[in-house]
Amino acid sequence: MTEASAQTAGSLRPGLGAWLELVRWHKPSGRLILLIPAGWALWLQPLAPPPPPLVGWIVLGGLAVSAAGCIANDLWDRRIDPLVERTRHRPLADGRLGVASAVILLVLCLLAALVVVLALPATSGKLTLLLALAALPPVLLYPSAKRWFGYPQLVLALCWGFAVLIPWAAASGSLQGWPLALTWLATLSWTFGFDTVYAMADRNDDKVVGVRSSALSLGALAPQAVALCYGITAAALALAASLQGIGVQGSGGALFWLPWALASAGMQREAHQLRRPDLPRSAYGRHFGNQVKLGGLLLLALILPQL
Repeated sequence: MTEASAQTAGSLRPGLGAWLELVRWHKPSGRLILLIPAGWALWLQPLAPPPPPLVGWIVLGGLAVSAAGCIANDLWDRRIDPLVERTRHRPLADGRLGVASAVILLVLCLLAALVVVLALPATSGKLTLLLALAALPPVLLYPSAKRWFGYPQLVLALCWGFAVLIPWAAASGSLQGWPLALTWLATLSWTFGFDTVYAMADRNDDKVVGVRSSALSLGALAPQAVALCYGITAAALALAASLQGIGVQGSGGALFWLPWALASAGMQREAHQLRRPDLPRSAYGRHFGNQVKLGGLLLLALILPQL
């Protein structure tokens, strides 16, 4: 490699790193925590287990939409992020990327998501396209919610709900039945809970900046609210699984209920730890990461009895 090409390669590395940071692909927990509810839906819908090609398309679509949401968030918050300790080094906040570049990548991610929707089974094509279009406004507007709504995490939860509706529609061609409603409820509750914890890390900065969050609105009741959300999540998934005959009898019962019980107890333990008054800021990030593992364990509970 010549000296000039070495210098060129060296100059590209920081740019590539900034792009990856913009879509948060350097933090896989944030991507998995969206794909897990999609997995719940795919393994609870009436035709489960899902065909592997469908799982692949849903994963690709989830990655594209998640990336688009991250870019939209940073575009909305590019003047706020420099004032918050956790976000001041994001690419738009510290000037490593410009607004025009971010907008171009946002459009590319949305186009990729559209390609995925169009590639889903033809029997559900019209329904999944309508759901994808319905998801677009809340996904793009969610980052602004902290400016006008005391519970912006609820708006994010509604966005996360489409991670259940779209896979379910793609797999079954409809949006019917109590198992779907319960899976949707579980996803909303789980998302509101873990994102409230995520917001707890920024409470002091948010007060100074003047933005809102459920962590601030709930105040001292936030840990109890998170515990309630996690309890609803576990109970709703258990009821949905029972209605679909998962874990009802035989060896499949143990394969479902054992990981379900471990995940449920783990979630309550995580919520209880939030009551400690001396928690460092890093504890909230670890909580978020642990929810990925516990949500994945709930997904495993749905998969094992159907293998």
